[in-house]
Amino acid sequence: MSNQFETATLAGGCFWCLEAVFDDVKGVQSVESGYAGGTKANPSYREVCTGVTGHAEVVQVKFDPQVVSFKDILNVFFAIHDPTTLNRQGADVGAQYRSAIFYHSDEQKRIATELINELNAQKIWDKPIVTEVTLFDKFYTAEEYHQEYFANNPNQPYCQAVIAPKVAKFRKHHLEMLKKQAA
Repeated sequence: MSNQFETATLAGGCFWCLEAVFDDVKGVQSVESGYAGGTKANPSYREVCTGVTGHAEVVQVKFDPQVVSFKDILNVFFAIHDPTTLNRQGADVGAQYRSAIFYHSDEQKRIATELINELNAQKIWDKPIVTEVTLFDKFYTAEEYHQEYFANNPNQPYCQAVIAPKVAKFRKHHLEMLKKQAA
């Protein structure tokens, strides 16, 4: 394993859902929930939820590109949320739930743009992808109780109804990408 980690910053609805799935991906060293893409420094969850700050709920995924590529990270991202709904994921509505890729390099921008074009051409969804591809600026870590939310609250109703099915679907359809499970 190399020490040359890369970072992906992704918004696809509630950060709890994204974090729970990316925690399982082979080559991912860490996943942190937070906020990006807005105008206010150090926003709180309550402020982000109002939509006034312009931030999206994001995960910052630190990964080893020798194990999992940025394109693979994006393929997981597109498989676990609906990139065709503007400012919404299911019942979660508002710009803070938008679909976005905050790229960290020109190479990430190129890969993201090419993949979106490929997926649109394949017509996997009935509508075109509305995921924004935006230059990464700043990441603000979410409050501690948001970190590892699903792992720490598996019986919470939102976790059972929304997150658990996404995690199960990912595990079922992407066995080759899972971290080795403890025996």
